[in-house]
Amino acid sequence: MMTNLFSIFDPSTNIMNLSLNWLSTILGLLMIPLSYWLIPNRYMIFFNSILYKLHLEFKTLIGFKNTNGSTLIFISIFTFILFNNLLGIFPYIFTSTSHLTLSLSLTLPLWLAFMLFGWINHNEHMFSHLIPQGTPKILMPFMVLIESISNIIRPGTLAVRLTANMIAGHLLLTLLSGIGTSIPSKFIIFLIFVQFLLLTLESAVAIIQSYVISILSTLYSSETN
Repeated sequence: MMTNLFSIFDPSTNIMNLSLNWLSTILGLLMIPLSYWLIPNRYMIFFNSILYKLHLEFKTLIGFKNTNGSTLIFISIFTFILFNNLLGIFPYIFTSTSHLTLSLSLTLPLWLAFMLFGWINHNEHMFSHLIPQGTPKILMPFMVLIESISNIIRPGTLAVRLTANMIAGHLLLTLLSGIGTSIPSKFIIFLIFVQFLLLTLESAVAIIQSYVISILSTLYSSETN
């Protein structure tokens, strides 16, 4: 029995106090057939075409002079988040991206790497971001404070955005499925139809959120160059 609505996000499956639900983060590798790595097929061509389109978009955002392999990390982040978001839709599979533990583990090191690279190699460029062009002198201290705070909270906003979107959709699906036993049988078909629409929406959200996280990370990296 579910004692708390948010208990559906608890990594409760464990053996010898080891939380096995977190293994779902690498479960996507088992879903890729061996032929994907060996034999060119439609699945491989389709997936590679998506990654190539992402590479071109990331390359445009970063700048054509700084793209020697730099888009690979953002494509990897997109693929990793996408796999885990979509896996979380399936029943009895732990949604790892609904925890700040995973999302902050992705965004915080990435943000720290951008900041260290920018302040060490392009400190004047980084200082210029703190004061937008045309700012009156009397407002400069306030703008530096505001820009510094907005820069510091970036990894948190990325992590919370991903976590909140994953939690919201799953909670809505859980709430609607919980009323199935208490409504008349003639409304069951309508409930199933609504659940199907919500599942489709949640699938779209899973794809969009992985794209948004990777795009925003790319934009943040372009500011350090």
